[in-house]
Amino acid sequence: MGSPVNAPAHRRGAATDTDQAGAAGPETSDCGAPDVVVYADGACRGNPGPGGWGVWLRSGGHEKELWGGLPQTTNNRMELTAVIEALASLKRRCLVTIHTDSQYVRNGITSWIHAWKRRGWRTADNKPVKNSELWERLDALNGQHQVHWRWVKGHAGDPGNERADALANRGVDEVLGRAVRG
Repeated sequence: MGSPVNAPAHRRGAATDTDQAGAAGPETSDCGAPDVVVYADGACRGNPGPGGWGVWLRSGGHEKELWGGLPQTTNNRMELTAVIEALASLKRRCLVTIHTDSQYVRNGITSWIHAWKRRGWRTADNKPVKNSELWERLDALNGQHQVHWRWVKGHAGDPGNERADALANRGVDEVLGRAVRG
């Protein structure tokens, strides 16, 4: 079987060990889908301002890092982009545990989204949902996998969260470097 993780050329990223992060192997769920552990984070210098997103994926003995950024964005958009990019990189249905330090992302996808969809992507006070195009993309990707959402406290020493944070900041640094070289 091939690897479920795919990193298209439009994403920055690097695989470590091999380019088969998420390949079915010793860590496979009872349903036969590969188990993938994801740490995702977003960063923004100024809000709005230059932003980055970072993802660290692990499955079995394989891992992959993804990162990127935008010159003008918000922290919430980068947090959403990180989990979207993580799920979009998977080549086939997986059992995924996503760790995020964003309550906005975790609560949005596990709770708030149901009411937003019922109300036609409107909030309880009838305003348009912010970042609705990202929420719609995340909702579609979330439905392609069996996803467990875990909140972790940011900047509290969790190794996976710290690694994702470093990747998100790498994305910001690359955006700022491009702006300087411009």
